Amino acid sequence: MTQQTAIEVGQKFPLTIKRLGINGEGVGFYKRNVIFVKGAIPGEEITAQVTKTQRNFAEAEILTIRKTSKYRQEAPCSIYNECGGCQLQHMTYEKQLIEKRDIVIQALERYAKPLAETVEVRKTLGMDNPWNYRNKSQFQVRKEGKRVYAGLFAEGSNKLLNINDCLVQHPITSKITVATRKILQKLNITIYDGRTLDGLVRTIVVRTGVRTGETQVVLVTTRKDIPHLAELITRIKKIDSSIVSIAQNINREKTSLIFGDETIVLDGKETIHEELGELAFDLSARAFFQLNPSQTVHLYDEIRKAAVLTGNETVVDAYCGVGTIGLWLADKAKEVRGMDVIPESIQDARKNARNHGFKHTKYEVGTAESVLAKWRKEGFTPDVITVDPPRTGLAPEFIRTVLKLKPQRFVYTSCNPSTLAKDLQELSKLYDVEYIQPVDMFAQTAQVECVTKLVLKSK
Repeated sequence: MTQQTAIEVGQKFPLTIKRLGINGEGVGFYKRNVIFVKGAIPGEEITAQVTKTQRNFAEAEILTIRKTSKYRQEAPCSIYNECGGCQLQHMTYEKQLIEKRDIVIQALERYAKPLAETVEVRKTLGMDNPWNYRNKSQFQVRKEGKRVYAGLFAEGSNKLLNINDCLVQHPITSKITVATRKILQKLNITIYDGRTLDGLVRTIVVRTGVRTGETQVVLVTTRKDIPHLAELITRIKKIDSSIVSIAQNINREKTSLIFGDETIVLDGKETIHEELGELAFDLSARAFFQLNPSQTVHLYDEIRKAAVLTGNETVVDAYCGVGTIGLWLADKAKEVRGMDVIPESIQDARKNARNHGFKHTKYEVGTAESVLAKWRKEGFTPDVITVDPPRTGLAPEFIRTVLKLKPQRFVYTSCNPSTLAKDLQELSKLYDVEYIQPVDMFAQTAQVECVTKLVLKSK
């Protein structure tokens, strides 16, 4: 058996890129070591130089490309290599879709090998226009000298990149963010310092209703009192006529989380209105809503297909947020119930259901597993459960609850192929995994969303 050879930082060697890694880096193999190379494309032959070593893998950079992929292109963003927010702009969109499907297959091969050999992974559903799609921006604010910057931190550093025009953001979010940071600078409102933890304004959050044209601006601050508040509000309102809500969120903690628990409406409405297909939603500042509305319609249509509703089924929309998925299914369901741990999301879900005239919906605050257990005691067992959990995947207690309840169908929407594969391995004890449908919700990044249809095994 060939021994793994130790490699060192600075070492150079030829490398053929075999696959794309889950973070968008090229993956090759050198003397039984896995080598990750940022910016390399499968099929390319390069000369690599090692930048970092670990026990079972190493990271390297491209010194030269000896054989270039036909899918390589010049990244259109000027700060693409520094930012790290996108990982695939150097690759044609056609190739991005191919590689995202392969990322899903790799996750199955690693975490659920028996499924990798049997489950159909369909072609990735792409976008008509893979640019300017994000309806929400969350840009950190910092000050250097007298200049206020708003943007994202350079990959792996504390250096904030000032971003005036992000190519994956809806243009209105970029326009409002830039104008707001200039207003903060002009009014000399103090800016948060990540080192000393002094200063007031931490983050500018802008969310726009792509279909409705309503926009909300949220300033995340370290405390409640904002100097020059009346003038600040007046100036922000003048930036763009789409702004119908200005809010403040208070986050006093030293944390990477954007929002704190307290939100105050400073001007205008508490929520903005957005439409998806034939449905409309009211969104408060902290409420979760998909970042790519045009592609969300395709995603939810795939969930509806996988749920196979006839009008007689009871449906649970777990991790429901503002109720979008459950309401998308409601016209074909006997009853829809949902739960979420964020109280504002449940308030929004109830309001959204009322606004659509749905009388057969019920929403509760709490974890999916605790609420399902409570409903079971009350005699309610769903026919179909649909989930769209965070990147960490399903809580083990929730999986145990599902395996106890045994709904006929389980539709799992995931934004993380690794946790999806691990969870499917557990769920496959009682469920047949019929297919996985990748959907490209985040073009130019390595992220891939998947809708998975699971059907209870017949005895």
